[in-house]
Amino acid sequence: MPRAAARIGAFAVCQAAVIAGFGLLITGPAREFWPMTAEDAAVEALEDARTATLDTASTIASALGDTSTVVGLTLLACLALVLVPGLPRWREAVFLAIGVSLQSVIFVLITASVDRTRPDVERMDDSPPTSSYTSGHTGAATALYAGLAVLVLSRVRAPWRKPLAALLLLLPLLVGLARLYRGMHHPTDVAGGLANGALSLFVVGRAVLPGHSWVGRPPADAMDIAVAAAEERPAPAQKRLTVIVNPTVTDEATQEQLRLVLAQHGYRDTPFVATTTEDTGGGQTAEALRAGTELIAVCGGDGTVRAVADALAGTGVPLVLVPSGTGNLLARHLHLPLGPAEALAAGLTGEPRALDLGRIEGDGFPAVHFTAMAGAGLDATMLEETSDRAKSVLGWPAYVLAGAKGLRMPRMRLTVRLDGGPELRRTARMVLLANIGTVQAGAAPVPAAKPDDGLLDLAVFDPRGAGGWLRAAGVLLRAKRRGAGGADVTGTGDGGPVEFHTFRRAELTFARPQPREIDGDPVGPGLRLTAEVRPGALTVMLPARER
Repeated sequence: MPRAAARIGAFAVCQAAVIAGFGLLITGPAREFWPMTAEDAAVEALEDARTATLDTASTIASALGDTSTVVGLTLLACLALVLVPGLPRWREAVFLAIGVSLQSVIFVLITASVDRTRPDVERMDDSPPTSSYTSGHTGAATALYAGLAVLVLSRVRAPWRKPLAALLLLLPLLVGLARLYRGMHHPTDVAGGLANGALSLFVVGRAVLPGHSWVGRPPADAMDIAVAAAEERPAPAQKRLTVIVNPTVTDEATQEQLRLVLAQHGYRDTPFVATTTEDTGGGQTAEALRAGTELIAVCGGDGTVRAVADALAGTGVPLVLVPSGTGNLLARHLHLPLGPAEALAAGLTGEPRALDLGRIEGDGFPAVHFTAMAGAGLDATMLEETSDRAKSVLGWPAYVLAGAKGLRMPRMRLTVRLDGGPELRRTARMVLLANIGTVQAGAAPVPAAKPDDGLLDLAVFDPRGAGGWLRAAGVLLRAKRRGAGGADVTGTGDGGPVEFHTFRRAELTFARPQPREIDGDPVGPGLRLTAEVRPGALTVMLPARER
């Protein structure tokens, strides 16, 4: 932290000097040269073009750079980054908070150094006591919205990240244009504000976000450096490693980073085998095992992990999890790093740990293994009814819309037989067969499920009305705090909204065909699901602290 603070301070002094020097230039020796001589005419032309509609639009755009707006949004974004369950991003929150603050400090220093009057036109806002150079609204908007764009591009993997980042980057330009339109600044004032905000982000980002993909690619000779370093230090004999990679969620830049991590740990010339639409990882894994591979790294989402784990079940060959999808449920539950490079490094230096798998079969699909959850009803409907186009445009909210449609469907009727016991007759909106308890954002629909207890968990959800859903949420929160499972927490048989059981083998029979899913992949409607636990069937490399 002291080094980071020193770097930020040193570069900030240089930044303030450069921007202030430019301001002294345009208000001094360069004021009689073009384009400075054309600035007044540009602002006057915008004054002549004013209309009621544009006045309203400029008011809204200008408000996006107001001090109260910027401070409030920055505070909300930082709180979300550090308080949302499952999402703590302290470095990102520090980056955004310091970036916005640094821009403000430098703005004050510059306006004290450069005395520039505002344009000689009718101004639509009250003139603050600060100099016209630079535009404080534009600088603050650049630091906030461009900073959010950086975080979206570097930390979000959803398909909508690029359109959202483009929209965020457009906002500072709209703020700057609004300030010109409203007669508050010259064009060079707005340009200075854009530079101040952008440089503040750059300085802070280089200090607190080292190694992030947006900072820059590794140098051209990074691989040679890593290989030389690995050869200089003694290392145990390396296992034969194969990387199974889903190219739809793992771009070339990420694969380049993974190769660098492998080289740093002494793995050279490691084959990367891509999955396909027809073969999502199982065939590639089986072929690697036949070739003598002793360690598999899977780089993909939940579906890819499930396919690879299915092929590895019972082999004893360890698996390194490299999450690259949007769910990454098993990696989240195991508290693994969600950055691909960090996760690979953690796995390569970790220790093997045996985890359970669920083996599931039903009418219409063969027996397969799952690592996280399988189910029928509402969750399967959400997955089945959400189109690829909706997911690409909306991301995860598309599932919420599909879920609302699923709520209009009639309840399912089913019978449940656990470990050969008596049949239980239930109605339900959704049933989950779980090997893990938590999902995204820290939610825990099956709180007691653990992947190493030799058991699977069954959750039957049958809330009725808004009050029923609130009661279900309360049951889940209480169960999560207790961390206990066992038979029944609140049973649907006596009117409760959620019912939990643990089992080694479960047989579910539905009165009529129901949509079904396995680890997030729909498998089509059917009348039956049979699941059983395979204790310790999957070996995963985990950091020692996770043991």
